[in-house]
Amino acid sequence: MTFISYAQNFEDIRLWRALKYYDNGFYIDVGANQPTLDSVTKAFYERGWTGINIEPIQTYYDALCTERPNDINLQCVASDKAQDLTFYAIADTGMSTLEPSVAKERLDAGLEVRSQTVQSRSLSSICEEHVNGPIHFLKIDVEGHEESVLRGMDFTRWRPWIIVIETPWARDQAWEPLVVDAGYQAVLFDGLNTFYLAEEHLHLKGAFDIAPCNLDEFRFCYGHRFSHPVQELEDALEAERERANSLEAQLHAMRNSRSWRAVEKLKKVLVRA
Repeated sequence: MTFISYAQNFEDIRLWRALKYYDNGFYIDVGANQPTLDSVTKAFYERGWTGINIEPIQTYYDALCTERPNDINLQCVASDKAQDLTFYAIADTGMSTLEPSVAKERLDAGLEVRSQTVQSRSLSSICEEHVNGPIHFLKIDVEGHEESVLRGMDFTRWRPWIIVIETPWARDQAWEPLVVDAGYQAVLFDGLNTFYLAEEHLHLKGAFDIAPCNLDEFRFCYGHRFSHPVQELEDALEAERERANSLEAQLHAMRNSRSWRAVEKLKKVLVRA
C-alpha cells in the first residue's frame, strides 16, 4: 500500500519507516495545527493509529474534531503548569506562538498577530488523564515554547519512543539537556526538526540513517508543495469561474431587459419583411 505523505519535510515518512510494523500505535501532537495540511500524524491516523492532538486555535480545533473523531482533541496549550496564558495567533499559518519575542518578530515582519487568552496544561497531566499504553511518538511544534512544554512532561513515567521537535535552522538548542538527561539520544537533524530516540529503543536508529527514498514507496498528497503546487492554479481557476458566472449573470439580465426584447422583436419584423 503506497504511503501518502502529508508532512512538510518528510517527517511522517521517517517515522513510518521506524514504526510501520506496530499496529494501532499512539501519538501525541503538541501544536497539531490543522488535521491535513503539513500534518505529521494524518498518515498514521489513516492507518488506524490514534492519539492526542493539542491545538488552541478554534478553527483548527474544530477541524480536528470533525476530521479526527477517533483522536483525543484538546483545545489548550501545553506548558509546565496549568494557567491562563496570552497566545499570539497568526491566522492561516503554523506560526502562532506563546512567546512575546517571537510574536514581535512576526509582527515586525508584517504578519497580522492577534492576542487571545488560552488555558495551558502540562503534558504530564494530559498523559495522566488519557494515556493507557505506549506513546510511539511525541511531536512538538510550538514556535519557541519548547522548554516549557518539556518541563511539563515526566519522562520517567511516560516514555515516548521517538520525540520530534521543530528546531528550524538550529540544531543546538538551550533546552536540549532536558531531553538528553531524560534518556534520549539525538539521531537526526533534518534542517527543520530534531529527532530523538529513547535509549531503550535505540534499535530503531537505523531507520533514520538514510533520507526518504523510493524504497519507502511513498507519494505526496494532492497539493503538497514538493509535488503538486496547485494552489496558484486553483486560485486562478476559481477567479475564472467567478468571472464566467458574472458574465453569464450579466447576459441573463440583458436578455431579460426591455431593450433586448425590443431588439429581438425588431429583428423578427425585419426578417419577415
